[in-house]
Amino acid sequence: MSEFLTNDAARAERAARLKVIIDTLAAGAAPSAVKKEFRDLIEGADAAEVAELEQSLIEGGMPVEEVQRLCEVHADVFKAGLERGERADRMPGHPVHTYLAENREAGKRARALRLASVAGSLDAVSAAVAELKPIVTHFERKENQLFPYLERKGFTGPSKVMWGKHDEIRAAFRELDGARGSANAKAYRAKARDLARRVRAMIFMEERILFPNALKRLSDAEWAEVRRGEDAIGFAWVRPGAEWDPALVAPAGRGAGGAYADFGAAVAAAGASVGTAPDAGAAPDVSGAAAIGPDTMIPLSTGALPLKALDAVLKSLPVDVSFVGADDNVMYYSDSPRRVFPRSPAIIGRAVQNCHPPKSVHVVERIVESFKKKEKDEADFWIQMGERFITISYKPIYDADGTYLGTLEMSGDATDVRALEGQRRLLDW
Repeated sequence: MSEFLTNDAARAERAARLKVIIDTLAAGAAPSAVKKEFRDLIEGADAAEVAELEQSLIEGGMPVEEVQRLCEVHADVFKAGLERGERADRMPGHPVHTYLAENREAGKRARALRLASVAGSLDAVSAAVAELKPIVTHFERKENQLFPYLERKGFTGPSKVMWGKHDEIRAAFRELDGARGSANAKAYRAKARDLARRVRAMIFMEERILFPNALKRLSDAEWAEVRRGEDAIGFAWVRPGAEWDPALVAPAGRGAGGAYADFGAAVAAAGASVGTAPDAGAAPDVSGAAAIGPDTMIPLSTGALPLKALDAVLKSLPVDVSFVGADDNVMYYSDSPRRVFPRSPAIIGRAVQNCHPPKSVHVVERIVESFKKKEKDEADFWIQMGERFITISYKPIYDADGTYLGTLEMSGDATDVRALEGQRRLLDW
């Protein structure tokens, strides 16, 4: 391990100097004004060391938004040195291989967008923007499927910074969509060039910082888990190959039986029999885990349902449902085929604060804290997503004694309901 990581005094000095650089950027200085200072600061460091330094600053209280200002300087200064490092490359089917394949496609489209913005018609620019837009799915897969595994390793800072940069790119797409047909063609072309530049910068940061660090931190079994959840989010332009087969890298402790076996194991690990609460301090009872299956009856406050029926009912609701436990970790989401927002299995056990972009974390924390203190009993939002009208509702859940159990999130597409008029009293099919 290098002196950069082992010499605490040197690390503290670097962190202090880096804070000055970030403060200078925050005060409005151009990236070019701090490039030399930053180059001198991190001379000889590699991608892992840069990530560790960013992580330590955020853990020390540096706002993620301020560290984001360093991203472009960071990528520019490190380009020559980091390109000498080993490329994050894997067999077709490995998540990193898929990310890299998507990046090749994104790079082509970013270059095409830049060319169109310089010499093409406005229709050509709009078409190039649309061709590049699937990159958002690439970002969503990182946020919902890769980042949770890195967070479990304590590697949270760089991923939070990157999520903020994702949001900047999403905002650029929205601005271009809103400016389509604008009379200010020059401004529209400039925004398109800026979008292409942002995407190219993100590709560089992924391939020279994020992916090499992720490959060092995650085991083959963990990469297999990442791969198993990717289809729930989707892919941009490409499909994963089959040469790297996650089925050949079975995670420890996972047996046959699919989701119902996992459910049984979770119940057993919690020390509970179905329908009963575990005794305080009791050792986990795993004797009944194998017996829990799709036909197991789950006692409810009014009646009971087979496990397979309960699961199907929750997935058939007209809203998506997620539940965050009293410890602020996600316990459940309904895997509906009509989901409004992307979800994947990696979200289970993830801190709810990490499930949202950095700029909105304070809102999530305020909602949850108000529910725990019983200051509020709901938080409702509604947004326009393209042509669809989306509602999002948060409700606190308490037991019969008033103890806070967690927060229920429900989101749904209310476009058709909002458009209803008059009455329908008779069956029309």
